[in-house]
Amino acid sequence: MTLRVALIAGEASGDQLGADLMRAIKAQHPDVSFEAVAGPKMRAEGCREIGHIDELSVMGISEVVKHLPRLLRLRRDLVQYLIEDEPDVVIGIDAPDFNLGLEKRVRKAGIPTVHYVSPTVWAWRAGRVNTVAEAADLLLCLFPFEPDCYRGTGLKALFAGNPLAADIEGPMDQAVARKTLSLPVDGEVVAMLPGSRSGEVSRLGPLFLKTARALRAKRPDLSFVVPMAGEKAEAAFASLPEWRRMDFPVHMVRGKARESMAAADVVLAASGTATMEAMLLERPTVVSYQVSPLTHALVRGLKLIKTPWVAMPNVLAGQAMFPEHLQSEATPAKLAGSVDALLADPGRRTVMSQQCRDLADSLRAAGPATAARAILELAATRHSAQTPAS
Repeated sequence: MTLRVALIAGEASGDQLGADLMRAIKAQHPDVSFEAVAGPKMRAEGCREIGHIDELSVMGISEVVKHLPRLLRLRRDLVQYLIEDEPDVVIGIDAPDFNLGLEKRVRKAGIPTVHYVSPTVWAWRAGRVNTVAEAADLLLCLFPFEPDCYRGTGLKALFAGNPLAADIEGPMDQAVARKTLSLPVDGEVVAMLPGSRSGEVSRLGPLFLKTARALRAKRPDLSFVVPMAGEKAEAAFASLPEWRRMDFPVHMVRGKARESMAAADVVLAASGTATMEAMLLERPTVVSYQVSPLTHALVRGLKLIKTPWVAMPNVLAGQAMFPEHLQSEATPAKLAGSVDALLADPGRRTVMSQQCRDLADSLRAAGPATAARAILELAATRHSAQTPAS
């Protein structure tokens, strides 16, 4: 009997997750058909498109408000379609504000539902565990500690591997990375990653350049590389007065963030995906971030953040493995002090790299095949329930 799977993806990362999952399901159950709100990678895996991923890709509060009526109509239409179509399982990939409501309605109609990617209930809005439990029969998590957050809810939560860990298989050769970037093969290198968005670059770029100046005063032979995510980020960085006043080389490159981190002895990074990449590349890292004073006051006043750390590697480690300097603590002197301390202590860097390796191994302990097995088991229970007793 052909297995019929519906998937709803809401952004580029979801398109990649969906494509990987489709491939794994086909490997275990070749007689399967897919229909999806999809992007190019999912379409390449062979789904019938019932919506385009761009219809859900809305970022920022103002944009969401602007598009809310259209998004609500889209969700209503998809729910009606899925209930009438009756696939064997519906999989919502991330986009929790859209997908959890859809999954809840479809599940009430008797169709098994899966939510792929746990909301960050461990960091803020812990009450969402109940919302997820009402919406899904199965939750696929990207981090091994997340299933424990759902104990007592009745929801089956499963660690299904981390796609970034699967993509970065281990450290890159430092000498090769330096040659690729035309950096000195000998000597110390610091990679600075002030963020991927132009707003982040404008906010953290001056701080990182001042930090570089403070480090250079202590270590005159120190080299710096700054990878920029794209043209807008590069333009924002190049327009900074601190950049124009640089009187020593800072090597700016387009893209090549992973090569830049691999080339470095120490990484200075904005909190975000870069810290995970640095961990998976086993590079010692110092983390920084700043938001507007109003945002920071609201987050603190409402006690929205539940973890003592902002960098995911530290959350995974359960300790400040990577030094963090945030808000008023993010000063050139403090950042330079933490980077300099790591440069001065090869033994500490070795220990940190081993900690990174252990965490990376834990993230690679599962993968799309694990997720596919759980989905097939869920779909099989529906088939057995629908089969009349002989």
